[in-house]
Amino acid sequence: MNPMRLFVNVDHVATVREARKTDEPDPVRAAVLVELGGADGITVHLREDRRHIRDRDVRLLAETLRTPLNLELASAPDILGLALELQPHQATVVPERRDEITTEGGLHLADPSTRARVEQVVVALREGGIRTSLFVDPDEEALRAAASMKVEAVELHTGEYANAHSAAEADRQVERLRRSAIRGRELGLDVHAGHGLTYENVTPVASIPELEELNIGHSVISRAVLVGLERAVAEMGLLIREARRGEGR
Repeated sequence: MNPMRLFVNVDHVATVREARKTDEPDPVRAAVLVELGGADGITVHLREDRRHIRDRDVRLLAETLRTPLNLELASAPDILGLALELQPHQATVVPERRDEITTEGGLHLADPSTRARVEQVVVALREGGIRTSLFVDPDEEALRAAASMKVEAVELHTGEYANAHSAAEADRQVERLRRSAIRGRELGLDVHAGHGLTYENVTPVASIPELEELNIGHSVISRAVLVGLERAVAEMGLLIREARRGEGR
């Protein structure tokens, strides 16, 4: 089975900083420790309301990271402009509502107005030479819509799996993710996954052969409060490697 990349989202380091509107903890410094812990890349979501990550953070990360930067963004023109200027390794287009605590699902590409906005962003990113991914639910219709836009990748929303209230429901959601990963590859897409993944639930998802990359943030940052960032990232990386070797629990 091919190795799986781990991208760590450092948004919630900035969340702590913004609780006091000060200059610490610095997500850019945190990203260095995440890299030292063995992560394959860094993810940040620059929201329209700048509730955690700021423009300055993205600029410094683009200048200093030794691993790839995955910039999550909605369709806001100013954020798209920043992405085109900074040229991150990858841009992931995500849905965004100002009153949500965290992203609540994939892009609703079946809605004509949403699809039109996303297509405008995708075209601009493609013309800017930026690898593009769409955050979608693990459904056939969403995958076909993404493929029709000629993006390089999709990130499957794993929230329904993470929030499953029974083992049977979790198994059903894993199978849904597995089928979607296979279908995504058939459509010529690289397939990533993320949202709500933790040290306790990551193994079944990491075991899906067709998945190439996981994006994990809150759980890693939460564990880092207790054990430190480098160790937290290393422990998550070990779980993923064990899953790929079939050694996971």
